[in-house]
Amino acid sequence: MGPMAVVIPDKLYFKIGEVSALLNLKPHVLRYWETEFDILNPGKAPSRHRLYKRKDVELLQQIKQLLHMEGYTIEGARKKLKQRDPANNEPALNPEYKDALLKIRDDLTSLRDMLS
Repeated sequence: MGPMAVVIPDKLYFKIGEVSALLNLKPHVLRYWETEFDILNPGKAPSRHRLYKRKDVELLQQIKQLLHMEGYTIEGARKKLKQRDPANNEPALNPEYKDALLKIRDDLTSLRDMLS
């Protein structure tokens, strides 16, 4: 955990006020970040209140870290977050490994086509 990391309670959903208190951010900041970061998309309750999942709170924590502690601009933070693998929120594959995996895939596809 980084210096700005907070312990997130074990709950399914969080209201905007809870997230605001957890991350020490104003609710309007959270709503603004929703407009700036496409990957941030909390659900809505039937009452139209925002409901954040744990992954949303973790993402907001990362955004806060990038903007407030590391000095990124909104655009810079957006780019940094896009470099991460959305499946596990880890940094994306090194380009060399990715190229090697793509070559293996192409070779396997060629082999399959030859055997067909």
